[in-house]
Amino acid sequence: MVKEVNLYKKLNEKNVQCQNCAHYCVIVPGNRGICGVRENIDGKLFAKNYGKIIACNIDPIEKKPFYHFLPGTNTLSIATVGCNFKCSNCQNWDISQGFKGEAKIPGEFIPPEDIVKIAENQKLPSISYTYTEPTIFSEYALDVMKCAKAKGLKNAWVSNGFMSKESAKMVIPYLDANRIDIKSFSDDFYKKNCGSRLQPVLDTCKIMKKSGVWVEIITLAIPTLSDSEKNFKDIAKFIYKELGAETPWHITQFSGEISWKLKHLPETPVETLKMAWKIGKEAGLKYVYTGNMPGLDSEDTLCPKCGTIAISRTGYSISRKDKSGKCPQCGTDLNIIN
Repeated sequence: MVKEVNLYKKLNEKNVQCQNCAHYCVIVPGNRGICGVRENIDGKLFAKNYGKIIACNIDPIEKKPFYHFLPGTNTLSIATVGCNFKCSNCQNWDISQGFKGEAKIPGEFIPPEDIVKIAENQKLPSISYTYTEPTIFSEYALDVMKCAKAKGLKNAWVSNGFMSKESAKMVIPYLDANRIDIKSFSDDFYKKNCGSRLQPVLDTCKIMKKSGVWVEIITLAIPTLSDSEKNFKDIAKFIYKELGAETPWHITQFSGEISWKLKHLPETPVETLKMAWKIGKEAGLKYVYTGNMPGLDSEDTLCPKCGTIAISRTGYSISRKDKSGKCPQCGTDLNIIN
């Protein structure tokens, strides 16, 4: 199934400009945008991935990772193929990039209401739009989100943040949480490693936060590329100043083995993660976490006032000790969405 996209502008000679993400691709008839799924068919732009689900799984919400949004619950995770980035470090490159250049878009069509039924039948409180960039399947995501909202379910995006302002405004009324990558604070990194730019990502972070969507930020610490002290300081400063001290920041370990094009790079040393964690705390952030390295104390949620462990974690093993989102010791609000 194909569907005419929500956001595009018709140009001369049947060319079109997609307005779904910050690339604003100009697409000639018969071609697709950078994402690989939006095609100009005789002067109209269609989402050829509409409803073609390539992945549908039940995951711990912490896998996204969300640590302050419905902690300890499972979520229904869905995706279609495609991405508006070309990250060298991508671990889902087979579904984000592997199909590009092929005429057929892979996936099994599942109507939006059936996705919501799956979540309801499994008694899941949320649906996550993840694995690939949800912006590139925004038409389908939006239809699922509207149905989910009507049934009392929450919607969470796992996003690279490279949206257009138009698409952000379109989904925000139905979006509860957004875990956004700030991969680096270097525009040069974004250009070379992702085929994109930094500023639109920062803009999306601010738009989401200002609109009341719960935001958590993640940074993958890639050795030699995004693991410098300056990079961590710049990101921490941005989060604190523009998003608020209560915004969680996850710094995660890189593994070359599962990456697309960076298999030659080593794993992130634990010392790097500890350095980034310390930088985040010194910047004034209340909640800083390390990821992909189970067993560190920095996986736990601590009360920012008295230091009591409110949620303990070892990988995806979660033990909640908080009292309805408040510190069990002093009652401080822990900024948890239940």
